Amino acid sequence: MSDVRFATRLNSFASCAHTFWPDLKGKPNTYQMIERAATVKGLTDVDLNFPQHVHDDVPQLKAFIADHGLSVNGMAMRYNTLPEFQLGAFTHPDARVRKEAVELTKRGIDCGREFGTKLMTIWLGQDGFDYCFQANYEEMWDNLIDCFRQIGEYAPDCNISIEYKPNEPRAYSILPNVGTVLLAIHDIGLKNIGVTLDFCHVLFANEIPAFAAALVAKRTKIMGLHLNDGWCKRDDGLMVGSVNVRATIELIYKLRQANFDGAYYFDTFPDASGMDPVREAEVNIETVHRFIKMADKLAAMPELAEAISHQDSPASQKIVNDVIFAL
Repeated sequence: MSDVRFATRLNSFASCAHTFWPDLKGKPNTYQMIERAATVKGLTDVDLNFPQHVHDDVPQLKAFIADHGLSVNGMAMRYNTLPEFQLGAFTHPDARVRKEAVELTKRGIDCGREFGTKLMTIWLGQDGFDYCFQANYEEMWDNLIDCFRQIGEYAPDCNISIEYKPNEPRAYSILPNVGTVLLAIHDIGLKNIGVTLDFCHVLFANEIPAFAAALVAKRTKIMGLHLNDGWCKRDDGLMVGSVNVRATIELIYKLRQANFDGAYYFDTFPDASGMDPVREAEVNIETVHRFIKMADKLAAMPELAEAISHQDSPASQKIVNDVIFAL
C-alpha cells in the first residue's frame, strides 16, 4: 500500500494553535498550517482552497510545500466565503456574478496547474434556495449547466470534480445527492466532469456510500474522495471509521474495485472539539491502512462474492465479521 496517497483539510491545522505556536498572535497562516501538517507521519499531500490559501505567492508557496515533503493533491473552490456569491455562484440570478464565478474558477484551475495538479473540486455551498417561490428552478439548472460547461471546455485536461451536499449553508442545495449530480453531468456532456464523494455528505443525503460510489463509477469517474464520519444528521467531520465502520470498509472495497487512484483526503474537523490535528490525522491514516487491508482481503474471498450474488446477508455478514474482528 506504499502507493496510497493521503491528503488533508489544511484548515484543520489551525486547531489548538497555541500548543504548536505558543507565541502566536491571531490565526496561523497558510505557511504555518502547512508546516504543522508536514509533521503528520504518512501524510503525502495537501489540498489548497482557492482563493483563500493563495495570495500572489505561488512560486514561494509551491517551494515551501515541496521543501516540507508534501505535494498538492488538488485545488478546492471556496465561493461561500465571498459576499458577492451569497445568492449563489453558478446559479446567481445576475449574469455578471455568474461570469465572475466562472472566471474565478478558471483562475483557480490555472493556479492549480502551477502547483502541478489537475484536480479542481467544486462545492457550490451557496447555490440553492431557502423558500418556496424564491427560485426559478429551470433557469437555475440551465445556468448551473452552462457554467460547468464553460469551465470544463476551458480546461479539458483537468478533472473538474463536483462535491455534492444536501444542504448547509442553504436550506436546499442545487446539487443535493448523487442522482442529481449524475443528471447534471449528463446534461453538461463533458468527459472531464466527475464526482467527489464526501462520506459525511453522502450519509447526510441518506445514501449508502458504496452504492453512491458504484453509481458514479458506472456513469463517470470518482475523481475525489473525502473521508470522515458522522451521525447522519449533519456534516460532523468526525474521524474516519469512528461511527460507521462497516460502511467505510464497504466504500473502500468498492473504490478498490473501481480502481480509484486519487488521494484519501481527510475532511475532518478536529478544531470543533479542540483535538490535536496532527494526532487525529495520524490515526486517520492508520485506520485507512487497516481498512484497505480488510477490503483487499474481502475482495480476494470468492465466498463473499458468492454470498453477495445471492443477497445472502447472514453469509456475507459472517464473512465480514470474521475479517473485521480478526484484525
